[in-house]
Amino acid sequence: MKKLTLAALIAGLAAVAQAAPFKVGAMTGPEGELVHIAAKIAKEKHGLDVEVIEFEDYVMPNVALSDGSIDANAIQHKPYLDVITKERGLDLVAVGNTFVYPVGAYSKKIKDIKELKDGAKIAIPGDPTNGARALILLDKQGLLKLKDNTNLEASVMDIAENPHNYKISEIEASQVPSVLPDVDLAIINSNYGVNAGLIPKRDSLFMEDADSPYVNIIVVRTADKDKDEVKKFVESYQSKEVEEAAEKAFKGAAVKGW
Repeated sequence: MKKLTLAALIAGLAAVAQAAPFKVGAMTGPEGELVHIAAKIAKEKHGLDVEVIEFEDYVMPNVALSDGSIDANAIQHKPYLDVITKERGLDLVAVGNTFVYPVGAYSKKIKDIKELKDGAKIAIPGDPTNGARALILLDKQGLLKLKDNTNLEASVMDIAENPHNYKISEIEASQVPSVLPDVDLAIINSNYGVNAGLIPKRDSLFMEDADSPYVNIIVVRTADKDKDEVKKFVESYQSKEVEEAAEKAFKGAAVKGW
């Protein structure tokens, strides 16, 4: 009887372990909604139970992935992953591309970039990679000059020329839309912009090209990169259904990266 009880207990524990959902970190907003759609597809096509865990910032999804709280995330591009893994010593790896969400320039005060006055206030994302992304975009528009406009880790300290004396403020990326009324120009990530009611193709004064190196990625712990559930989730995300949902959610601004 004891042997039978022990066997039943072990079988029960195994069933619970197998039933544990595959947890995926996502950003709150339209980008996160795409992960929810991928989760639905994973269940329908692969029988994979996916639980979507939403975050408000870019740092915690990588910390949670590293400590095992989640199994994957789809919140960042490769340059950001490279920086944070180096800074925090995280053993994470990209296993699939998602979309490029172009950053764009927005304003409540001007309708054309030619109207931007000397000494104008410009808000950019405060994290290293998105900050560099914004500065490179400003360089390409001729608003300032960087020492090297191919440096994906450029900061305000790398501005070589600022002939119009623009006042550049670094703001946490998710909060940039909230300061839009208070500045002359703001460089905003598409996911946060759309979440704030901005339509990139309609409302931006200019935005990144489709050949941006900032394609977003699905990330897992390096030790898990070949696991079957990882492959199933990547396949579910890189589907026609998710592509169509991204087209609708981002008003044509999301560029397929696979």
